[in-house]
Amino acid sequence: MTSVRTVGQDTELARAIEEQREKLMPCVHCGFCLPACPTYKRLSDEADSPRGRLHLMSAVVEGRLDPGSDAFRTHIGRCLGCRACEPVCPSGVEYGSLLELARDVSARHRPPGFATRLLLGLFRTRAGREAFFVVGRSLRATGLAGAVVRLLPKGRLFARARLALGMVASTRPWKGLRAVAQDRPLAPASAPEPRGARVGVLTGCVQEGLYSRVNAATVRVLEANGYEVVPVSGQDCCGALHAHGGDLAEARGLARRNVRSFLAAGVDRVVVNAAGCGAAMKEYGQLLANDHELAADAAELAGRVRDVNELLAEAGPRKGAEVACSIAYDHPCHLYHAQGIETAPLAVLAAVPGAEIRVVDDATECCGGAGIYGLTHPDLGGRIGADKVAAVRRAGADAVATPNPGCMMQIGAGLRMEGASEGVIHPVELLDESYRRAGFYSGRDRRS
Repeated sequence: MTSVRTVGQDTELARAIEEQREKLMPCVHCGFCLPACPTYKRLSDEADSPRGRLHLMSAVVEGRLDPGSDAFRTHIGRCLGCRACEPVCPSGVEYGSLLELARDVSARHRPPGFATRLLLGLFRTRAGREAFFVVGRSLRATGLAGAVVRLLPKGRLFARARLALGMVASTRPWKGLRAVAQDRPLAPASAPEPRGARVGVLTGCVQEGLYSRVNAATVRVLEANGYEVVPVSGQDCCGALHAHGGDLAEARGLARRNVRSFLAAGVDRVVVNAAGCGAAMKEYGQLLANDHELAADAAELAGRVRDVNELLAEAGPRKGAEVACSIAYDHPCHLYHAQGIETAPLAVLAAVPGAEIRVVDDATECCGGAGIYGLTHPDLGGRIGADKVAAVRRAGADAVATPNPGCMMQIGAGLRMEGASEGVIHPVELLDESYRRAGFYSGRDRRS
């Protein structure tokens, strides 16, 4: 086969390329994806469109292009992976999985850039991740991250440093949750109606490392809505960052660990509060399709995965007490495009009396975060991010809500770098505050 000759005796790599061959066939190059693509809209380069990248993948599969070439690496690397092209594709091309396969093939021929290698290396072990987050939490707690962002001059020279530190600084809780209205004494709420479902919450890596308060709020909100939340020991990072970065082998290893752990816990639903993690876990069946031991289990677990907003909206979240504020809502790409979830987070926010919800202009376009994209592509990622921050600011809200840590950090960093006052929250945080004011957590320590 031509693809095998291209990669010599590396049978694993050959199989990866052959997987692309089957998935590339549905593309008819109609061009419906072009106006949906953030990079094509800004660069007007066919090679930086989904259709153009699929053409490059076909060239690799057919042996006409070296997967380690500058052209392949550049244009595949510029893709945000936002998957906005998938819903508009009339042929149903599975672009997201094709992109991950392409990056995996490219990385095997030519290692990715330093920033990608560094972060993937750190995130490969629990110890590495924890060391990374300890530093991040220290920079946040001391206020050093925010101070340096304010002191560093704007411009290309310090773009990466300002963004990285701005992302860390933006993970601080929004003080407005306690400042927008005075607490008032309320009678304890009645016990929730049991949902009859055991759920396990993915704690994640970034979410637990920098947003542990969101994980704690998720558990409280689920319990307040009648779900039995059980701990799931042995769980790990979902593997999304590795899959997006071209390390499918590591992503599969993490997926296997999670499949075994959550199935062993006997949960009816796996609840995820990070859009990127949820999209990755819902595709475990596809990721582990060639794993003879776990393929069936992976597909079964994937069917149990629910975004926390999705689960709450299925039965309708309980209403809490008033939280008078205005919230701009922005759609995370991996919730809206990859999972097809649009209204559920709005339903969660609507369950908070007194909260005025305003959907951001062009809310379905990527914020430019895309994992570590803003750091690896500071110019293009910066342009896309600046457009998103401008849209958020036009909403004129007290805070912006978006249910994905990467989006929270990217938008939050952009606001910080502009000296803006808007806060950044997860929708569950607002509902959690509403429940606290309603007395749903009487006798419990709300601190995370």
